[in-house]
Amino acid sequence: MTILVSGGAGFIGGNFVLDWLKHFDEAVINLDKLTYAGNLDTLKSLNGNNRHVFVHGDIGDRNLLSNLLATHKPRAVINFAAESHVDRSIHGPGDFIQTNVVGTFNLLESVRSYWDGLPGNEKQAFRFLHVSTDEVYGTLSKEDAPFNELNRYEPNSPYSASKAASDHLVRAWHHTYGLPVLTTNCSNNYGPYHFPEKLIPLVILNALSGKSLPIYGDGQQIRDWLYVKDHCSAIRRVLQAGEVGETYNVGGWNEKPNLDVVHTICTILDELRPKAGGGRYSDQIAFVKDRPGHDRRYAIDARKLERELGWKPEETFETGIRKTIEWYLANEDWVKNVTSGAYREWVGKQYEVRP
Repeated sequence: MTILVSGGAGFIGGNFVLDWLKHFDEAVINLDKLTYAGNLDTLKSLNGNNRHVFVHGDIGDRNLLSNLLATHKPRAVINFAAESHVDRSIHGPGDFIQTNVVGTFNLLESVRSYWDGLPGNEKQAFRFLHVSTDEVYGTLSKEDAPFNELNRYEPNSPYSASKAASDHLVRAWHHTYGLPVLTTNCSNNYGPYHFPEKLIPLVILNALSGKSLPIYGDGQQIRDWLYVKDHCSAIRRVLQAGEVGETYNVGGWNEKPNLDVVHTICTILDELRPKAGGGRYSDQIAFVKDRPGHDRRYAIDARKLERELGWKPEETFETGIRKTIEWYLANEDWVKNVTSGAYREWVGKQYEVRP
């Protein structure tokens, strides 16, 4: 038995592949385009593991997909492949349309052709699981109930709009062609192997380097934080027992303002890696101009997933963020390899500190 994972060298996909091979004997065909956020160092521990087959390629390449599907005959496809950073989507939306919309379309068509040709039992058992985001639902006020699976889509950035479009394609391929799909919409992930342009790894690494800790606007944007290993366990559970055609929201039940998150990181770093010259890491906090159209609050109601499939997160934010910081402190070589010159130029351009 085999599964095919697209985007399996990225942050969430990489963690999923590592955890899958730790829990199961089933092989993984790992397809990744290796854009700036794809990192083979994440998968270094799998070198020589014959249950992991890495393929450098694009989900938009139908010939490649057809060959992979015909050769390896996976029982499921899990799609993590996506451009996923709001800031980058504001500066260059075209890449997001190409990967998240056109790429998903091509992947769906390749998978549909493969699925159509499967014999009866294999066809019935096959699943296509599409990994998406809570950002498709738009933004919430402090008084609003968290997003559930019945919330209407109101995306506010090029990134979330492209993911919303991909979700709609997946739904349509199920209702029109019968493709057995599952969709998950997750809240903000954090944890090991996170590319350091996102808030939590950026703050950890900037703090240790003595750089400013950039906070957009007033820092009161609220996010629901989900430890990536919990997200991976939720995906495994949905793949195992989810009802075909259904959507499952995956959240951590950990709503935190960004500024509180940064202060928590600083406090833990003060304990685990005190500054050589004394002082506190929080002294490095600097407020920067807010990004255009910045959503104020995201929150996920994950009760359907708990009620129907028995899943709930194991980590609190306090336990998960400590594990995350400890991982970055213990894996400086991974950090050094991922923080290329191009990445440093991007961060400098994006987070221009204001007085």
